[in-house]
Amino acid sequence: MNANENRLYAIAEGQQGYFTAKQAVSCGYITQNHRHHIRSGAWIRECRGVYRLARFPASGEGQYVLWALWSRSRADVPLGVFSHQTALSIHELSDVMPARIHMIVPPGFRRNAALPKVLCLHRADLAANDSEPRQGYRVVRALRAIVDLAREGSESRDHLRQALQQATARGLITRPEIRAHPDRPLVESLLEGARQ
Repeated sequence: MNANENRLYAIAEGQQGYFTAKQAVSCGYITQNHRHHIRSGAWIRECRGVYRLARFPASGEGQYVLWALWSRSRADVPLGVFSHQTALSIHELSDVMPARIHMIVPPGFRRNAALPKVLCLHRADLAANDSEPRQGYRVVRALRAIVDLAREGSESRDHLRQALQQATARGLITRPEIRAHPDRPLVESLLEGARQ
C-alpha cells in the first residue's frame, strides 16, 4: 500500500469503509482519476461524491454512514443525525421496524438532487447533548427519539412505552435525565402507563 492508500484507508476505517471525494483528494487522489479507481474495482461509487473501498468488509450499519456522508455540508461535514424510529432501531429499543431511514437535518439544509426515497428528513436544531457518535455517524439519544415520536404521535404509545422501559432498564435513560427534561410530563405519562 502506498502513502495515499494508507491515508484513505485510515479515514475509511473510521467510517466503515466509506469516504467522500473530498476526503480522497485530501489523501492525494486526483479528482480526474476517481473513475479509474472505480473501473479497477478498488472503489465502489455509492452515490454522488460518496464511495466505499471494495476490499473493506460490508457491515449492517454501513447504510447509516452512507446517508450521513450524503448529508454533508460544502465543508464535507455530515449534517444529518439519525432520529425517530431509526434511532430506536439503532439503540435496539422496542419492536419498531422503520420502513424509511429518519434523519434530523438543520432547518436550512438543501440538496440539489431529489431526496432518495429511503430517507425521511426532519428539520430541527439539535443541542450538542441531543446526539451521540457512532462509527462514522451520529444518532439522537434515546430520550430525544422517544420524545420526538410522542410529540408527533407517529408511533403507538405502546411502542414508546416499551422503548422507554427498555432504555431505562439498560441505563440509556436515567431518572435524573427525565426529571430535568422540558417534556418531563410527557415522558412520565408514558412511564405511568407502563406501571398500570
